Amino acid sequence: MPVIKIAQPGTLFVVAAPSGAGKSTLVNALLSRDSNIQLSVSYTTREPRVGEVHGVSYHFTSVDDFLQRQAQNEFIESAEVHGNYYGTSKKWIDQALENGQDVLLEIDWQGAQQVRLFFPQMVGIFIVPPSLTALKERLYGRGTDSEDVITRRLLAAGGEMAHAPEFEYVIINENLDSAMSNLCHIVQAARLRFAQQFSRNPTLFYDLGIHAK
Repeated sequence: MPVIKIAQPGTLFVVAAPSGAGKSTLVNALLSRDSNIQLSVSYTTREPRVGEVHGVSYHFTSVDDFLQRQAQNEFIESAEVHGNYYGTSKKWIDQALENGQDVLLEIDWQGAQQVRLFFPQMVGIFIVPPSLTALKERLYGRGTDSEDVITRRLLAAGGEMAHAPEFEYVIINENLDSAMSNLCHIVQAARLRFAQQFSRNPTLFYDLGIHAK
């Protein structure tokens, strides 16, 4: 008789990319199309950018408050990126997944490594630009960062992209429509994994003689 392990009904998607690869654009487009995915709102000590809203884009907080939360083990992952701290609440993610809610984390590769320790069934998606030249053009084109910040991000990009093999999927974001289609297909495929189907439809599979341990 087939035996499987019980999984949480919800699926955790982790999306990472070097700054300027188009990660936020793709994530925002996915969230606007798919109401079954909820973005996990991270804590950060960086200043809000134009248009960002506290509690929606991030939980903006002070360094002292962040470090206190970190000391109390509130974060499933936390990291210092480009001089700012970022962290994600483990309790919130656990509750969402248990309730059958899909959750998306938009974090860096360091955070993804930490998240996988707690959620080994997470779906890792890494987004890369079609070239370093395109990445540079995008960073300058968005007009949100200073020359020094852009230089630091470009220098860091190579090291960040070296971690792409740690993710289950890699999307080359050359054409936005094509990249968006790839992302949607990954999400749909992940939802059809046997463990997720079983956890969402246990009665059906018990009737078929398939039991979990």
